[in-house]
Amino acid sequence: QVQLVESGGGLVQPGGSQRLSCAASGSGFSIYHLRWYRQAPGKQRELVAAITRSGTTNYADSVKGRFTISRDNAKNTVYLQMNSLKPEDTAVYYCNAQVGPTTLHDYWGQGTQVTVSS
Repeated sequence: QVQLVESGGGLVQPGGSQRLSCAASGSGFSIYHLRWYRQAPGKQRELVAAITRSGTTNYADSVKGRFTISRDNAKNTVYLQMNSLKPEDTAVYYCNAQVGPTTLHDYWGQGTQVTVSS
């Protein structure tokens, strides 16, 4: 009943900024935790940032001070603002949502490519 659609990926130069969005579509659901993961070439998928429904956030050490996760509960959308991008940030970025009600399930976005290169 729920689909997560990501947008905002693309090519950006080192030091630049990019904002990713992930919107949940459907009806009759509630979103609890929201997370952004990424998977770089040749590396395992890693947690980048997470946010609770009340707005509490946490970040991977590698992105602290550069990335900001936020959510708009009315729009069922989570964002990832990425500043001061580095080549090592290049990865496919995935949003993940814990969705209810009744029982909780994890949903994943389709992934969006972020390439940081000159």
